[in-house]
Amino acid sequence: MTTLLIKHAYLATLDDHQREIPDGGLFIRDGFIEQVGPTAELPASADEILDLSGHVLLPGLVNTHHHFYQTLTRAVPAAQDANLFNWLKTLYPIWARLTPDDIFTSTQTALAELALSGCTTASDHLYLFPNGSKLDDEIEAGLQLGLRLHASRGSMSLGESQGGLPPDSVTDKEDVILADSERLIQRYHDPRPGSMTQIVLAPCSPFSVTGELMKESAKLARKYGVHLHTHLAETEDEEQFCLQKFGYRPVGYMESVDWVGGDVWFAHSVYVNAEEIGVFAKHHCGVAHCPSSNMRLASGIAPIKEYLAAGVNVGLGVDGSASNDGSHLLAEVRQAMLLARVKEGITGYSRSDDPSRKLMTAREALWLGSRGGAAVLGRSDIGSLEKGKCADFYAINLNRLDLAGGAVHDPVAAVVFCQPGKVDYTVVGGKFIVKEGQLVTVDEVELAARHNQAAKRLLSK
Repeated sequence: MTTLLIKHAYLATLDDHQREIPDGGLFIRDGFIEQVGPTAELPASADEILDLSGHVLLPGLVNTHHHFYQTLTRAVPAAQDANLFNWLKTLYPIWARLTPDDIFTSTQTALAELALSGCTTASDHLYLFPNGSKLDDEIEAGLQLGLRLHASRGSMSLGESQGGLPPDSVTDKEDVILADSERLIQRYHDPRPGSMTQIVLAPCSPFSVTGELMKESAKLARKYGVHLHTHLAETEDEEQFCLQKFGYRPVGYMESVDWVGGDVWFAHSVYVNAEEIGVFAKHHCGVAHCPSSNMRLASGIAPIKEYLAAGVNVGLGVDGSASNDGSHLLAEVRQAMLLARVKEGITGYSRSDDPSRKLMTAREALWLGSRGGAAVLGRSDIGSLEKGKCADFYAINLNRLDLAGGAVHDPVAAVVFCQPGKVDYTVVGGKFIVKEGQLVTVDEVELAARHNQAAKRLLSK
């Protein structure tokens, strides 16, 4: 039995009452929170004590959509100024050269970046497996680094020869995909509270898999009680593809292949109408909002205000590091807030005297990044700082130049409004992943060098 005492922090719990405790702390036992409250009311001793005077402490952020392997193809010149479909066509041939070592290294790079931004749980979508690569390579890398991982067994089976978007060289046979999906669930999926690894089944997108694979994946996922994930309604190109190929808009297509329910969440979901938002709400589907990626690829702005008003669970995702070029989840919280305000501006906020028209607040954006993400992933053990939940949190020193002034007025809002930098502490299950601004579980300099070497090799062929 090990205990950890955190004291004297400005603590934002993000619980249902949105409690904030100016001189607060946590008492943690074996990775779970045993007490939350004012420092004076917590035990005075523990196996380890951390005084966080002058720091703001928040629940660990939850990343609901990523492609770790894409860290290796950031800022590729030919893909810098392309829309989604052309961006994919440019990068597919490069990704076809990935090796198991590349998957391992890129996973650690992405997770290290996420940890330095306050993320404690990440969902990744790996959907191509060239040259002997397996999801196992990612899972091993994740366990070494120490963040909670929802590892998605993605897939592509609909190649160019069958009317799909990806080249046939990066697709797999559907019987192989389903067999490997079942193997991974049986070997790695842990549904218990506090689990470090969960498996998700995630056919890539409507334009890269068949309807039959979507249906069979849904059956398999529900047999084992695991979640389902895919890209949906990201661009207008996809909308036209679905209408021509399947005779449905993207959301209608999901209904036709049994992909609606509380065990399903979709990435992006930019191009949806009011009726389709109602479908998500009725069936409790979740949405992974990826503002930076949508901006980078000029895909559009997702209707987040409408989703939230309808009761749809919304989390945040940094998306692939080749369509964001970073894995900074706290920056994504800020981006979500700002982009929501841009959308309000486009729809006439500045000319409206309607009191119901309100801008997204910093605390609402933080809620999306933690509580929203936990709900999307179907986890009730993370997302807030409460008794019985996982001891997952991050802390930021308020006495630094980039927070000067803001930290005095509102320390919680300051971490969103002020340009986010690296966090000072990230803790997962009571274990330090970042301590005093430095990664604990991996050598950052060695990892960057290894990653750059792999990226050069990919582009040199």
